[in-house]
Amino acid sequence: MSIDATFHKANALIIDSNANARSLITAQLRELGCGFVRSVARVKEARIVLENAPYDLVLCDYHFDGSDESGQDLLDELRREGLLPYATVFMMITAEATYAKVAEAAEAALDGYLIKPYTLASLAERIQTARHRKRILKGIFEAIEAQEFEKAAGLCLERFHARAEFWLFAARIGAELLLRLRRYDEAKELYEAIVAAKTLPWAKLGVARADLGKGNLSQARRTLENLIGESPDFADSHDVLGRVHMEQGDIAEALATYRSAAELTPGCLMRGQRAGTLAFYNGERAEALRLLERTMINGLRSKLFDLFTVVMIALMRFDKRDAKGVRQTLDTMANELERVPNSARIQRLKLVIESLVAMQERRSADALTAARELARDLQRDNADHESASLVVAVWIRLAAGDMQLEEMDDLILSIGMRFCTAKAATEILVAMCEKNEKAAATLRECHGKIFEIAETAMKLSMRGQPDHSVQLLIQEGSTTRNTKLIDMALSVLKRHQAKIDNAGPMEAEITVLQDRYVRPQQVASNRARAVGGLALRGAGASG
Repeated sequence: MSIDATFHKANALIIDSNANARSLITAQLRELGCGFVRSVARVKEARIVLENAPYDLVLCDYHFDGSDESGQDLLDELRREGLLPYATVFMMITAEATYAKVAEAAEAALDGYLIKPYTLASLAERIQTARHRKRILKGIFEAIEAQEFEKAAGLCLERFHARAEFWLFAARIGAELLLRLRRYDEAKELYEAIVAAKTLPWAKLGVARADLGKGNLSQARRTLENLIGESPDFADSHDVLGRVHMEQGDIAEALATYRSAAELTPGCLMRGQRAGTLAFYNGERAEALRLLERTMINGLRSKLFDLFTVVMIALMRFDKRDAKGVRQTLDTMANELERVPNSARIQRLKLVIESLVAMQERRSADALTAARELARDLQRDNADHESASLVVAVWIRLAAGDMQLEEMDDLILSIGMRFCTAKAATEILVAMCEKNEKAAATLRECHGKIFEIAETAMKLSMRGQPDHSVQLLIQEGSTTRNTKLIDMALSVLKRHQAKIDNAGPMEAEITVLQDRYVRPQQVASNRARAVGGLALRGAGASG
């Protein structure tokens, strides 16, 4: 029995906690002509294997004895992080009891599924069908891998409108591309057409993501709350609702929502880290420490693990006066830096922990030197919100140790004016202030000042003075380096370009500011996964 002409060249990975099952599937694949077969027993092993080498075929059991993680958890994380190549066929094997969960995801995320017990013929049929779909949609994914996103979206829309073979899957890819191209109205229209043709949770989620992309937070929230009511076990909807809460600056609500997502998929590293980090910001440190240390134990060697988690643990261990615990996080970060010695980010994270160690060892001069180096680092054009939040965390702890820090007031002020770009950004910085009310008040005042500048600019524009509006935003954006003001300057200019005599020189000024301060943040943001999205190899995440 043969799958197709090239199956003898394929390599396969089997993921199953049952040794007998692994042996049986290995024998079946070899009988079907598969060239190379490897098997692992745990999700943790599989994650590392798949992150480091591509496979043509993955057969994964849904349930793993003695583990919180499921095969669906693994699939979700790998595809959303862009770590599962398009060429890989991922199939789930499940018992009858879990059929509903797998069937719900089948059309969107899986290439196929098998219900136990199954025959060799049914295995061959599923693999054959999945590989056929890969070939039919090859042109779309070749365009994506060539960064030709407009072309890929066009091919998807053609297949959807013609209701050609695999039109539903093509429509999902197309809508995802439209979101990445910021064509939110078209993406929403496509998702709504999919819902009308065949109601699916991911399509309704797509409608909400399109509204979120356009800034229609209230509409997105209503759609998501209705979707969660209809499909409470659809974890992606909790992810996106959590992001809506964060956009609204409501950390407590975001935590509750991400906590629900983490409980639905207890083995998911990304959701565990999100819930733990939000618990930290919300002051619920016992929960934060439990969640973040669990993710570090389970995922430290995974590409899905974020080393920011290690710094969060270090801060909490420091606050608990756990010198040994802080030292352990420093050792962990030092080991990671040995693996990637040129990483500026890991060097920065290590310096944060070194400052904590110096404080707990009462080496005040060393602690202050490290803190000042971190503060100087914020003068980089591409300095980000994460770096700013950690600078606040370090200086707040220095101040709590009764050190005389004359420059701290000016430092907090400059951080606030640059990095208070939205309510969520401000609330995170405020959360890092712990009980230092003076620093928290300064940051909130900065938030108010930035939004006063934005409001003044909007009033000038509405009064028929868009040139004055843009000039104000350029001036303040250049002084503060605040990305909100710089982005707003370009938005006002584009909207009123015909009414502005010196639009060309103004746009040139804004472009310089965007290249220096805005685009580096967008690149960092694009490395984050699109919550609720289908990862497309070759496309940056958004959403």
